[in-house]
Amino acid sequence: RFPGVATSAGPVDMPALIQGKAALVESMRSEKYVDLAADYGWTMISGDASFTGTQNAPLLRVASPDGTVRTIEAGHYLVATGAAPWVPSVPGLAEAGYLTSTTAMELDEVPESLLVLGGGYVALEMAQLFSRLGSRVTMLVRSRLASQEEPEASKALAGVFADEGIRVVRRAMADSVASGPDGISVTASVAGGEEVFRASHILVALGRRPVTEGLDLDAVGVKIGATGEILVDSRLATSNPRIWAAGDVTGHREFVYVAAAHGAMAVDNAFTDALAEVDYRHLPRVTFTSPAIGSVGMTEKEAVAAGIRCECRVLPLEYVPRAVVNRDTRGFIKVVAELGTGRILGISAVAKDAGEIAAAGVYIL
Repeated sequence: RFPGVATSAGPVDMPALIQGKAALVESMRSEKYVDLAADYGWTMISGDASFTGTQNAPLLRVASPDGTVRTIEAGHYLVATGAAPWVPSVPGLAEAGYLTSTTAMELDEVPESLLVLGGGYVALEMAQLFSRLGSRVTMLVRSRLASQEEPEASKALAGVFADEGIRVVRRAMADSVASGPDGISVTASVAGGEEVFRASHILVALGRRPVTEGLDLDAVGVKIGATGEILVDSRLATSNPRIWAAGDVTGHREFVYVAAAHGAMAVDNAFTDALAEVDYRHLPRVTFTSPAIGSVGMTEKEAVAAGIRCECRVLPLEYVPRAVVNRDTRGFIKVVAELGTGRILGISAVAKDAGEIAAAGVYIL
C-alpha cells in the first residue's frame, strides 16, 4: 500500500500447506497437552466412552481401538467432548458431498469455486481464506454477515468482501442440492424468489452442535437440551451430582479460553468447597478475518433489549492515526455507553488489531 513497494505471490502448494498445518497442530497437541499428562500423573486411555451403571452409581465404559473394553469407576466425571459442525437436512446435500470447517482443512487442492452456506465467524474466516488461496467464493447468508455483531461490522465486512471479489447473497436459504459432471448446484430461496448457484465445492458453515450422541447420558440421569448440550448450572454441575461438564459441550460460548476456565472451575467445584460460578459478562470475542472483528460486552441491540437507555459513538478508522499510517482504514471502533452515566457497556471494532482492542475493552468494562 506504500508507493514504490510491490509484492507478488506464486501459486499455492496446497499439499505442502496442509502438511505444514497438520504438523503444527500435532506439535501443539503433543507439547501443550498430551506430553504434559505424565507430569500430572494422568492415565490416558484412547477409545469410545459411554456411561453405564445407575444415576447413584455411574460408571464409564471405554471401548479401545484394539477391542479391549474396560469399566471405570470414579468419584467424579468431567465431560468435555466439545462440539462438531452442524449440517442441515437439505435434500441432496449428503449425496452431493460437502465440506465442513474440519474437512476443508484436509484438501489437497484449492477448489476452483466454493459455495459457502452461512455468515457466522466460521463462514467468514473460511470464505476469505479460500478466496485468497484462489477460489471463486459465493456466500449464501440468511440475514447479514456476522449477525451477532453490530450492524456496522456487517457493513464493513461486506465492503471488504466485495472488494476482494467474494459474492455475498443475503436472505438466502438452500432448498436442495444436486451434483453433476460440472460440479454442485444449489437451488435456494432468495428474497422471496428462487435462484440456482453452481460451484465445484460446497462448504457448510452453519454453526456447531455439542457432541453428546453415544455417551448414554440418560442412563445416569444427565439431562441434555434441545441441541444436545449438557445442561449445567452456574457451577458447571449437571443433574447428576457426580458428573460435570465443561467447554463447548455445555452449549455456552465456544471459545478455547472458556473451555479452559470451565475445566479448572469444574474440578475445583467437584473436589473442594470453592462453589465458584462462571461469569460470562465480559468475554472478548474475535473473528479472524482481515480486517478482524473484535468485541466485548453488549452490542447496542443487546443494551436496548435489556432495557438500558444507551448512546453510541462510532469512530471510523480514517480518523485513527495508526490506521492512516498503516494505509488500512477499513473499519471502525464503536462504544456503547449508558445514557446519563457514561458507563461503558460494550466495545466493538473492525480493524487489523481488533482483538487487541477487545482485550483492552475487558479491563475497561
